[in-house]
Amino acid sequence: MLDVLHPARTAGGIFDRLDTEWEALCADTAVQAAVTDWLVTDQLADGIAAVTDAVTDSWVRALGPAQLLAALRPRDGRLSDELTDAVLRALLRRAAGRDRSATLAARIIVQAMIPAIVRMARGKVRPFGGRSFENVAHTAVAALFEVASSGRIHTRPGRPAANLALDTLRHLCAELAADREELGEDLAVAEDLPDSESGPAEIAEAWAVDAAAAAADLRPVGTVNEGEISQARLELLGLVLDAMEAGTLSPADGRAIAWHYAAEPVPDTTAAVHAGTSPAAWCRRRSRAVAALKSSLQPAA
Repeated sequence: MLDVLHPARTAGGIFDRLDTEWEALCADTAVQAAVTDWLVTDQLADGIAAVTDAVTDSWVRALGPAQLLAALRPRDGRLSDELTDAVLRALLRRAAGRDRSATLAARIIVQAMIPAIVRMARGKVRPFGGRSFENVAHTAVAALFEVASSGRIHTRPGRPAANLALDTLRHLCAELAADREELGEDLAVAEDLPDSESGPAEIAEAWAVDAAAAAADLRPVGTVNEGEISQARLELLGLVLDAMEAGTLSPADGRAIAWHYAAEPVPDTTAAVHAGTSPAAWCRRRSRAVAALKSSLQPAA
């Protein structure tokens, strides 16, 4: 379920401007008509109306952006996870277009994810020093809009909101890292980056990546789970999972990286036995995999 908390943020900043814009969208009759049509077409109108007190003699006309946001950020627990996920997936499909309707769908997704983006931006001010919260927030919102408009709905395990937040986090880190330092820094150095206090968004992201990592056998061999995942570990696993999904890394390549760059690295001798190869061959595989991952992170010429 999407994060329902709305932390304090800079007065008059980008998030306040987004809220003001949102109020105008909700008051726009053309926008309400478009949203009503979406919900009816996607067969979501009955479910949302039943749980947002919109069931009246003219309940269909009462459904609009405000009801969509209530479905995506429920505050009283009445909405099911299944309905919330279905609404977000429907919006992601619509946001993948190139017309005004797609822009509106992506804008609704941005509004729904503001609590997660606020926490994400606050968490990146310290690790990526030299940038103000407002600067990072602008970058995070732009990254979210880009991810929402990509049309990508993950097949990997995890709730769509958590996967959306994870993809946004990856884009945000890449943008900030491009300004701060040369991409492709030794992955071991990432383990020394400081962590910020985890909020609901970060907890959801950690859950999503941990589930996906477990399904891909990226947890260090011999462990049932990794316990609390650091922010650096979360980012690394996200990059590895994306590279595996894109075909840049094989499953064995992903394990070679994930098992080595962990809080307690798996010795090459142990990993090699598990993989049915020699320690030297396993080490060479890891070196090639790291090189391939670094190459995939380089901006296109």
